[in-house]
Amino acid sequence: MAQDSVDLSCDYQFWMQKLSIWDQASTLETQQDTCLHLAQFQEFLRKMYEALKEMDSNTVLERFPTIGQLLAKACWNPFILAYDESQKILIWCLCCLINKEPQHSGQSKLNSWIQGVLSHILSALRFDKEVALFTQGLGYAPIDYYPGLLKNMVLSLASELRENHLNGFNTQRRMAPERVASLSRVCVPLITLPDIDPLVEALLICHGREPQEILQPEFFEAVNEAILLKKISLPMSAVVCLWLRHLPSLEKAMLHLFEKLISSERNCLRRIECFIKDSSLPQAACHPAIFRVVDEMFRCALLETDGAPEIIATIQVFTQCFVEALEKESKQLRFALKTYFPYTSPSLAMVLLRDPQDIPRGHWLQTLKHISELLREAVEDQTHGSRGGPFESWFLFIHFGGWAEMVAEQLLMSAAEPPTALLWLLAFYYGPRDERQQRAQTMVQVKAVLGHLLAMSRSSSLSAQDLQTVAGQGTDTDLRAPAQQLIRHLLLNFLLWAPEGHTIAWDVITLMAHTAEITHEIIGFLDQTLYRWNRLGIESPRSEKLARELLKELRTQV
Repeated sequence: MAQDSVDLSCDYQFWMQKLSIWDQASTLETQQDTCLHLAQFQEFLRKMYEALKEMDSNTVLERFPTIGQLLAKACWNPFILAYDESQKILIWCLCCLINKEPQHSGQSKLNSWIQGVLSHILSALRFDKEVALFTQGLGYAPIDYYPGLLKNMVLSLASELRENHLNGFNTQRRMAPERVASLSRVCVPLITLPDIDPLVEALLICHGREPQEILQPEFFEAVNEAILLKKISLPMSAVVCLWLRHLPSLEKAMLHLFEKLISSERNCLRRIECFIKDSSLPQAACHPAIFRVVDEMFRCALLETDGAPEIIATIQVFTQCFVEALEKESKQLRFALKTYFPYTSPSLAMVLLRDPQDIPRGHWLQTLKHISELLREAVEDQTHGSRGGPFESWFLFIHFGGWAEMVAEQLLMSAAEPPTALLWLLAFYYGPRDERQQRAQTMVQVKAVLGHLLAMSRSSSLSAQDLQTVAGQGTDTDLRAPAQQLIRHLLLNFLLWAPEGHTIAWDVITLMAHTAEITHEIIGFLDQTLYRWNRLGIESPRSEKLARELLKELRTQV
């Protein structure tokens, strides 16, 4: 070992002198001398790395005070960078000099200098005269040669990381955690380089057996920022690994989505759907751990806004995109539904998860009754495994709120006595906080309104004032009360579906929209209705035309 140390010191002095000569002259003779010694210099670099990796950065600088000069001269020599694996080994050596926890400004400056040198190695796209001569001699144009060099170096490191991931507990063949950590730090300023993606992906997917995360937080943050700003594109498996390994990145991705939704046009579900799909969050949420975090952030937004209709609509669109992603990933659920919705009945989640398009339209009523029975048992009897109380059952139900909107249509298009199960389902959807007695009162009000609407549908003449009178059947004076909102939505459904309602629709809405808040509510209802009809393939040209005309007119007034 002592002899090896002496030999390395002698070699060090020899190569330092050689590099100085090569650096000071750019004659044909020095170029030839450089090429003749490339293999030997690479072997020296490899031995140097084997020695450096056993020391901390302070020890390295004590033993080799001019190591920075030697490596810098090598990094700026295009012939060395172009030879075999020299570029990769130079990066390893530089990583050994990085101080993980700089204690003073000198160490911080050294770290910054090293990152600058690494950035030069990987991202410099200019070619000096020497490189041009060298590549031309090989028959390559520089513009063709250098990208290939960078690509090969990145692929080599990525391959090594993948082998490291597969080797598991075979410590002799695994890459040292310190080296992986250093590599992640080095990548921070290089994240957006076109050819660096394979290395970033390999770092994210490579899991060690260490009890603590070895990749640098700055690496996760830089990758996440680049993904959110569409500066890089990684496979979904890598994105999932990023968000599983670094919770702040997942939270920032959700906040980024919220910011885009807030700044977009209000009450436009198609645009919301585009933003949500573009965020990659529904696809990543196929992993239950990510879904739970996303869902918890939606829950917080819902509670903070006191159940704002816009938040409910966004949750429903996200759930729809999530279910589509789940179906694309696998026809067979990889995880039990309980892992996604742990506080509610699995049987209820299974029924709600079914797409109405997969159920014959003639069976919709029976399915809605079944949903109502399961929800009522969970809410009032606390059976079927529900542990979270009424709010958890309601929170699950609003994920699949399209079922609730179908209830109103089913009730209005049927001449039969309104089923109690459907009345309860509507009352619960609009008033989850109501006590049992208050909910029963809402059911009575809704039943009375339905009776009046059914009678009006048979009438030959219909006026806006008649419908306004029906809207006032409830005893609530607060227009924001759940019962009043429910009755307004019943009236809007009636206007869209009843032929007689088309001629007075605008007059009714003018009387109904007392405030800007209610106007926005009506816009949201119409937009959501059109969105759902399109998704379910419900064809009603006259109703759809009316809804679009009303929506257009209302949007011009807000």
